Amino acid sequence: MDHDEVPLLDGLAEYRRLGRYGFTPPGHRQGRGTDPRVREVIGWDAFRSDVLAAAGLDDRSSSGGLLRRAEELMADAVGAEHAFFSTCGSSLSVKAAMMAVAGGSPGGLLLSRDAHKSVVAGLIFSGVQPRWIPPRWDARLHLAHPPSPEEVERAWQRNPDAAGALIISPTPYGTCADLVGIASVCHDRGKPLIVDEAWGAHLPFHSDLPTWAMDAGADVCVVSVHKMGAGFEQGSVFHVQGDLVDPAHLSACADLLMTTSPNVLLYSAMDGWRRQMVQHGAELLGAALELAGRLRGEIDALPNLHVLHDELLDAEASRDLDLLQVLIDVTGLGISGYQAADWLREHCRIDMGLSDSHRVQATLSMADDDLSAKKLVDALSRLAGAAPQLPTPPAVRLPAPHGLELESVALPRDAFFGPTEMVPVQEAVGRVAAEQVTPYPPGIPVIVPGERITAEVLDYLRTGLSAGMVLPDPTDHSLSTVRVVAEQPD
Repeated sequence: MDHDEVPLLDGLAEYRRLGRYGFTPPGHRQGRGTDPRVREVIGWDAFRSDVLAAAGLDDRSSSGGLLRRAEELMADAVGAEHAFFSTCGSSLSVKAAMMAVAGGSPGGLLLSRDAHKSVVAGLIFSGVQPRWIPPRWDARLHLAHPPSPEEVERAWQRNPDAAGALIISPTPYGTCADLVGIASVCHDRGKPLIVDEAWGAHLPFHSDLPTWAMDAGADVCVVSVHKMGAGFEQGSVFHVQGDLVDPAHLSACADLLMTTSPNVLLYSAMDGWRRQMVQHGAELLGAALELAGRLRGEIDALPNLHVLHDELLDAEASRDLDLLQVLIDVTGLGISGYQAADWLREHCRIDMGLSDSHRVQATLSMADDDLSAKKLVDALSRLAGAAPQLPTPPAVRLPAPHGLELESVALPRDAFFGPTEMVPVQEAVGRVAAEQVTPYPPGIPVIVPGERITAEVLDYLRTGLSAGMVLPDPTDHSLSTVRVVAEQPD
């Protein structure tokens, strides 16, 4: 295929060249009706490009087929059989994949317990029964590594009627599962593998990056172009191959969740990014990896800071590591990752990609250069100098690994939509959760609806809040009260 071709971008440019005018939504009429104060911040061009249906870029209202052609080019670029664009992020894409594979299946779906909160939302929407695969909890580092093929095999032995498996790789920390081995385990049973590869849109375009899910044998792969690519927020693609997942059914499931008014800017940015990657991806990502290698060494040489690498790849950890995710242990400074992120934001105007009780993380991309790298090193050097003046961080009482494996006693859908009540946190122990509770970032739920709440997990979350953890999704953000399944009277 000719990857100079960018059908969506070309269609948008043609619409603007012709000076067309549509008596259709959006009602701002290419910005003419927009408050000038809004245009001053956002600019005219964003509104002049908000013309999806009128420009013939939406296949539902035009016979032009430009979106379909862009998706065909994307699939060809990465070696998938089919690709579908989503403008509602990988949160939508992964829900569609879950519904296509396991919707209506009594056997449920195998899921790694380090799944993103969007996966839990998919369970609530679909009514699918989760069959949890425990990740490899690292008690020393206090993080979860992806499950091994052996753990996935054991999960299949426990749940032979499950419809398929869903694995997260790379994790938000950049650690990667042995997808080749996991795909083989699934395919030996004739079952499909979904990979939530939201952090891996760049993987197909450079050989020194971890193995991309389609090359590893996954049947469905979901990527977020805005995370490690160069698209707008919410831009996502899901790829399909093989005969275990019907692409037409997958597309229909996505259509149930998708907006009927997608934004052409998101589509066009993905179209242009695909062309850029095919033509220049190896060069751009090679430069980014070289920069990351130098930067990792410079940060590790700063006093009392440590860049994690070997400890993420030992025998009981992950199969591979995306080196563009620079994970920095700050405990040598005597502070928490939450404090470090807050200090860098306030004093250096630096926003880190992730923070937890022990670490901060810088996510690099092909857009970074020596200037942005120097800015990060200088900021971390200033942090190292300022750390002795920062208060001693409140202790976060981290559970033992088994303490994070809560008992599932009800379907997430039933717990979420059934009768519920708010109870004081001290009365929530032993009750069944009716809401998810998710430290964010990275967005991995500690409590899922339908799980029995323990004192150990509540203690972890409450002490985490005091230390700077953010919990965006419980009804009571202070966690003084918790929404639980209502008890039935005797």
